[in-house]
Amino acid sequence: MTRRLLVLASTSPFRRELLGRLGIPFDAADPRTDESPFPGEAPEATALRLSEAKARAVASRFPGALIIGSDQVAVLDGQAYGKPGTHDNAVRQLRAMRGRTVNFFTGLCLFDARTHRARVRGVPTLVTFRDLSDGEIEHYLFKERPYQCAGAAKSEGLGIALIARMAGDDPNALIGLPLIALCDLLEEAGWAVLSEDRS
Repeated sequence: MTRRLLVLASTSPFRRELLGRLGIPFDAADPRTDESPFPGEAPEATALRLSEAKARAVASRFPGALIIGSDQVAVLDGQAYGKPGTHDNAVRQLRAMRGRTVNFFTGLCLFDARTHRARVRGVPTLVTFRDLSDGEIEHYLFKERPYQCAGAAKSEGLGIALIARMAGDDPNALIGLPLIALCDLLEEAGWAVLSEDRS
């Protein structure tokens, strides 16, 4: 039987690398989605909505595919910390988070372009940051330049040195793609990762 095409709705090299770990073929496409939160929208709700919006955004290009969308936001005291974009914003974010526990909440969607059904999950990862000095923050940002990472923390690199502890169901979620939840969603959709029959 013909396998259903899998499509990752992301240009992130980190998400592509994570999905590649499963050893399954997939395409990747730029979802070109406005990532601005809605007024009054909770950060977790934004991540869930955007994960689905990204998947739906590429559906017309892959009408028979299963499409994976993901979005992440760092949440502290109910406030979202997204991609800082600039050095100054990254400094402000890391100063606010030092010595605190932050929820890196990842929204995940598996959208079936054939049936238009969206399966959506939210995966939290609680990260406690070390009580970093201003000098440590500046050194980290100079070395890593994580300006396109939520919360300015790139845990798969030098950013691991910022962290005192973490708690969550899937270490991959912190990098941006929760593979355990994704395997569950794929199996629900009839595309089990370990199965020979991926129709």
